[in-house]
Amino acid sequence: MQPKAEYYLEKLGLTRHVEGGSFREVYRSANLIPHAALPKGFAAARPFGTAIYFLLEEGQFSAFHRIASDETWHFYDGDTLSIYEINSNGQLIRHQLGRNLAAGEQFQLTIPAGSWFGSRCEVKNGFSLVGCTVAPGFDFADFELASKETLKLAYPEHGKIIEELTKA
Repeated sequence: MQPKAEYYLEKLGLTRHVEGGSFREVYRSANLIPHAALPKGFAAARPFGTAIYFLLEEGQFSAFHRIASDETWHFYDGDTLSIYEINSNGQLIRHQLGRNLAAGEQFQLTIPAGSWFGSRCEVKNGFSLVGCTVAPGFDFADFELASKETLKLAYPEHGKIIEELTKA
C-alpha cells in the first residue's frame, strides 16, 4: 500500500513553502563559490549546491517563479508531477516527472536558470513527493515569484496556465 501525503509530511518534517506545497531543506554545501566567480545575477557568494524535499498535493501548486541557478527535480513517490516551464524563447513545455517511463515521464529533469516554472499534481486525490537540487545553491535573494499580470503581458499565448499557476 502506497503511503499517503500525510505520512511524508510528518516523517520528513515538511513545512509550507512560499511558492506552494511543503518542503524541507536537507542539504546546503558548506563550501562557497566566491561572488566574483559567479555569473551576473548573483548578489553574493553561493554554496556549491542545495537540496530539498518538496511535496505537492492535488489542489496545491508551485506558483510560477524563476531562480538564478539550474534546478534539477527528482521523483521519489506518489503520482506524476506536471512541471510547466516557459523557457528563454517563450516556449511552454510541460514536463512529466514520474515513474511511467513508457508514457514519457522522467525520474529527473533540469530546469535551466532563468526559466519561469511552476508545477502541480494533476491526479485526483493524489500527491507528488520530489526532490530539488540547485547549483549554485539556492538563496531566496535569487528567487522571483511571478506576477500574474506581468507574466500574462510577456506571454499572452500562455495565459490559461499562467492564470492557474500564479498567486497574484
